[in-house]
Amino acid sequence: MFDLIIVGGGPAGASAGVYAARKRLKTVLVAKEWGGQSAVSDNIQNWIGSPTISGVQLAENLRKHVESYAGDSLSVVFPDTVVGLKQDKDKVTVALASGKKYEARAVLITAGATRRKLEIPGALEYDQRGLTYCATCDGPLYKNKTAAVVGGGDSAMEEAIFISKFAKEVIIIQNLPNLTASKIMQERAKKLPNIKFMFDFAVKDLIGEKKLEKIKIVNVKTKEEQDVAADGVFIAIGRTPNTKIFEGQLKMERGYIITSADGTKTSVLGVYSAGDVSDHFYRQAVVAAGRGAMAAIEAERYLENTNN
Repeated sequence: MFDLIIVGGGPAGASAGVYAARKRLKTVLVAKEWGGQSAVSDNIQNWIGSPTISGVQLAENLRKHVESYAGDSLSVVFPDTVVGLKQDKDKVTVALASGKKYEARAVLITAGATRRKLEIPGALEYDQRGLTYCATCDGPLYKNKTAAVVGGGDSAMEEAIFISKFAKEVIIIQNLPNLTASKIMQERAKKLPNIKFMFDFAVKDLIGEKKLEKIKIVNVKTKEEQDVAADGVFIAIGRTPNTKIFEGQLKMERGYIITSADGTKTSVLGVYSAGDVSDHFYRQAVVAAGRGAMAAIEAERYLENTNN
C-alpha cells in the first residue's frame, strides 16, 4: 500500500514526484514517457531558469531529477501506462498495461493531453522545423516573419493574436466560411492590422528545403490550389486530454478533469489532478510543474488528516 500514486512523467508529474519524495510520502510514479508535450519542442525559451532548452533535454532533466529521489520512499515505473483506476472507500487501485497493480491512499493524475495533429504530407517532416503547436513557446522565434495559423476557434485566435506581436504578418487559414471562435475573440483578432484571413481553405501540403518555405492550400468549394509563402505554421485545431480511462469516475468538462477552484482536488476524495489533463486555459509547462507541486502538498495534508 502506497501513500500516493502519480500518473504521468511530464512537468506536473515530475514536480509532484520530487515534492512527494521530499515529504517522505511512500510514492510510485508511473510514466509512459518523460517531458509530456514539451519533449517535442526544439527550442523552449520560457522554462524558468533556462533561457533556452530543448524539449529532449528538459525531459532528460525531469527524469534525472525524479530518479535522484528514487529509493525508500519513491518508486519509478517506466515505461508503463495506467489503463484502469478503481476507487474503493479509503484506497485507490490502478492497473497498468504491463499487468501490474498498485494500491494507494491517494492518486494524482497528470496524464497530460495530446495535440490534434495535422495529418498531411510534410507534417512529420517539418514538425519543429516550421510546424509547431504552441505559439507561447515558439511565437517569438518568428519576429518580422510571416506565420500561418490553422484553425478558426478560440485557440486559433489566441495563437494568432500572440504571434502578431512578433510576426510582420499572420495568416489565419480556416476550412469553413466563418470563424468558430467566440465573438470577442474574433473581434480582437480582426482589429489587428497584421492578421489576415483565408476562409474555405484547407492545408494540403507543406513545402520547403531544409525548413518550411510555403504552404499549399486548397479551396474546399472550388478545389482550386495555391501556394502561400510562410516561415512557420501553427496548428490550433484543439487538443484532447488523456482522460478516456477516467470517464464515468471523475467529473469532467469537455474531457478535462474538473478540479477545485483553489487547488487540485477532483470530485473524488483522495484523487488529485494537475497539468494539461485538467488545464485548458494556461497550458504551460511551468504552470503544470507548479500545480504538480501543489497537488503533492494537498495530498500530503489529506493523508495527514486521514491518519488522525
